[in-house]
Amino acid sequence: MIVELRIYHCLPGRLPALLERFRSTTLDYFAQYGIEQIGFWTTQVGESNHTLTYLLRWESMAERDARWSAFQHDSGWVEKRTESEREKPIVAQIENSFLSPTDFSALR
Repeated sequence: MIVELRIYHCLPGRLPALLERFRSTTLDYFAQYGIEQIGFWTTQVGESNHTLTYLLRWESMAERDARWSAFQHDSGWVEKRTESEREKPIVAQIENSFLSPTDFSALR
């Protein structure tokens, strides 16, 4: 198992638009492409309260590459993402890391 950690740094005031896009659009596409989320979090206390952090679960990097690529190239998703940013951009920067659980991790 591999866990992908993704952190979206939003432009000031744009976190609500990102949350709405995930809530009303992105999660449906995740389900369509078999992208399994572990959870989503906003930052209550920390460096910035303009961030969305989430974790995705993958069986392998090959699975991740195939599913993520299909999702990213879906014309419906591209259209809806573009529409959500018509007024102004939402995300300033995206970070992602791929994590492997230790032998003593509760999540493996």
